[in-house]
Amino acid sequence: MSSPKNPLDFDYYAPDDLRDDQRWSTWSAVEKGAHGPEPRPDWVITEDGAVDTEFGVLKTGKEADVFLLERAVPGSPERASTLAAKRYRSSEHRQFHRDAGYVEGRRVRRSRDARALAKGTSYGRQVASGEWARQEFSALATLWSAGVPVPYPVQVDGTEILMEFIDVDGAAAPRLAQVRPPHDVVAGYFAQLREAMAVLTRHGWAHGDLSPYNILVQGDQLVIIDLPQVLDIVGNPHGVDFLLRDCRNVCSWFVSRGLDVDADELLAELLAQAW
Repeated sequence: MSSPKNPLDFDYYAPDDLRDDQRWSTWSAVEKGAHGPEPRPDWVITEDGAVDTEFGVLKTGKEADVFLLERAVPGSPERASTLAAKRYRSSEHRQFHRDAGYVEGRRVRRSRDARALAKGTSYGRQVASGEWARQEFSALATLWSAGVPVPYPVQVDGTEILMEFIDVDGAAAPRLAQVRPPHDVVAGYFAQLREAMAVLTRHGWAHGDLSPYNILVQGDQLVIIDLPQVLDIVGNPHGVDFLLRDCRNVCSWFVSRGLDVDADELLAELLAQAW
């Protein structure tokens, strides 16, 4: 009897030899514009012969689940990278329906899709999930290129986004809400976050759902995640209200850690850079 195959031993792979938790890389299969921005990091695997191996769930959410995935080239162990695969559920399987307040002012690319969304058909519900994925991918790409600390977006394919896995020593990075840093580090974190929010507002955007629960801590650096609801401060009639809520959510955490910050002052500072 032969011994079990090691998922990391790429010499075992043959074209018809993928397991249930594997697939061929979808890099070349996605549509134009669905790849991450250039210059791409060296760790991004673009080879057609690469294999994606899924290692389980990282996080379950109200609208999407995140899985741990490795994309690697068989026979070339040095050509491997760990990714986070965020997969949006269709609207009937989501636990939280928040579309209306965030999508005001947005446009859908194709008129057929817009009609299906308006009618609420089964196809329209699938379109809605894809729109959330594309919106987040686009926001990540724009902000990553602008120097905002967000995960690098590798590709978007339908309702799935593959992005950089943010880790600390190989394990998922903790959320800001989970850490208890010393005061000088807290001050540094706030300076980073204020600058990141300023870049968003200079683009005319608000995160829309910013809190200590969707900011990751990677050593002395913060990384902002969960950006599908990024909204236009001007085009959305609730834009400034969402931005104020972002300010209050983050300032509340920093005040609880002993930092003297004010949400209204932060809002005024950000809005001064938005126009």
